[in-house]
Amino acid sequence: MSITKQNEAVGRRGLARLAVGVGLVLAGAGLAGCQSSKSDVDVLALAAQTDPPDVLYNQGLANLEGGRLSEAAKKFEAIDREHPYSEWARKALVMNAFTSYRSGDYDGAINAAKRYLSLYPGTSEAAYAQYIIGLSYYRQIPDITRDQTNAALTAAAMREVIDRYPNSDYVEDAKTKLRIARDQLSGKELQVGRYYLEQRDYIAAINRFKNVVDVYPETREVEEALARLTEAYYAMGLTNEAEASASVLGQNFPGSQWYKDSYALLQSKGLHPQAGASSSWFGAAGRKIASAITGA
Repeated sequence: MSITKQNEAVGRRGLARLAVGVGLVLAGAGLAGCQSSKSDVDVLALAAQTDPPDVLYNQGLANLEGGRLSEAAKKFEAIDREHPYSEWARKALVMNAFTSYRSGDYDGAINAAKRYLSLYPGTSEAAYAQYIIGLSYYRQIPDITRDQTNAALTAAAMREVIDRYPNSDYVEDAKTKLRIARDQLSGKELQVGRYYLEQRDYIAAINRFKNVVDVYPETREVEEALARLTEAYYAMGLTNEAEASASVLGQNFPGSQWYKDSYALLQSKGLHPQAGASSSWFGAAGRKIASAITGA
């Protein structure tokens, strides 16, 4: 029998003895009023004892490594409950957040990690707690057709990892997750813009496509957003704006199929891409995209 199973067996036997002892105390109370024996006091004293925090912590780690996530969580929670002001309680709290994450209990992981950050914001594990929050939101990002609140929360949490803990081991993956989350958010804007375009609600469509460029200039959706802007302006008869949109697209993505399509659309009416005024939205958009591409 393993040490863990022996401990569990001992624990069950101890609980059984405690239940019998309490039963005897209750029975004695019925017969002899408030009288109690030394053995009764010993049983109650035993019930008040708890395992040392380091023992509970190591048991939690062993359960975690063995894939017994529920048992691991119980051990870490016991430290928090029974030894709340110890150094082990601090470590157990962040491990409990990780255990919840591994179990798929993302709300539990987020709550535990946020509690850790509120109590121990300056410790070495703070970056890890913030990273767990980001991962928990990341795992809940749905497909592009659904609400993207969790994508926005992922982006915010991972940005915190990057900005507040720039030297941590989690920064590189946080950057990757941030990029994915922002792609998801810009993709949602693009999807909504396409819907408005199909409905010929051109003003609403243009606002969505502009938002992709303004807020997410580094994402892959920018090419299509500029092409759709060209299409929307063209449909409204705003030829100067259509030419300016196509110009921004061509300047930044000259080999793009989206640019080729936009160029062909303009050519069908004898138009061609022309840069807008540097002080216009198109001028600012071109500079913003160029900066995002170069990483400046």
